[in-house]
Amino acid sequence: MLDVESRDSKLDELINLSMLYDFYGELLSDNKKRVFEDYILNDLSLSEIADQLDITRQGVHDIVKRCTKELKDYEDRLSLLKKFTRVKHMIENIKDTCSEISKSGDLNMIHEIETLADDILKEL
Repeated sequence: MLDVESRDSKLDELINLSMLYDFYGELLSDNKKRVFEDYILNDLSLSEIADQLDITRQGVHDIVKRCTKELKDYEDRLSLLKKFTRVKHMIENIKDTCSEISKSGDLNMIHEIETLADDILKEL
């Protein structure tokens, strides 16, 4: 049985791979996309995928590993996921600031929103 830390780590890795696939999946070959989707997104086992494609479990494992490396390499070079995460965080800050303004009626906070918006525009 997996301990909580190990399970959380595996879940974080699965989420990260899913997000990388969202950004860069179209850059993979059709065969790699199918295997990666079946294993990571559809939660099929290596054996199930191997049976469907008439290849070995090891072959499926190798494809998943290569896809993982390719997706991480794309992120290292392009940083789209990193930029997306930063912009998402900035937008969350804007929403929080707007909420504070509506509660307090402090219009001076509008400058803070303008600054956050400028930061987002710089990211793009």
